Amino acid sequence: MNDITELAPTHPSTALADFTVRVTGAVAELNRRLQAHYQRALPGKTELVRAAIADAEAQAWRLSFFPHLFLPDLVEARIAELAFQPTLKPSEASYSHAA
Repeated sequence: MNDITELAPTHPSTALADFTVRVTGAVAELNRRLQAHYQRALPGKTELVRAAIADAEAQAWRLSFFPHLFLPDLVEARIAELAFQPTLKPSEASYSHAA
């Protein structure tokens, strides 16, 4: 059942469709795993984690036809950026342009 011929498209015209389905599936699965990992690591930051992963995924798709190869590193970098962003109090945010 795990024969290499199962992985090959049956007709050249289906090769792109097969490739697209496989890559999209791989990215979706990786996205799910990264989401679970970072939600465990950063409890209470679900929306920030989700946004960071979405930004990283968009960037990965712009970089390559193989975004799943870049996605983990891009997510890690985006999460690290979020960890170092200072949180401003509303009064500080209002006057930050004056400094």
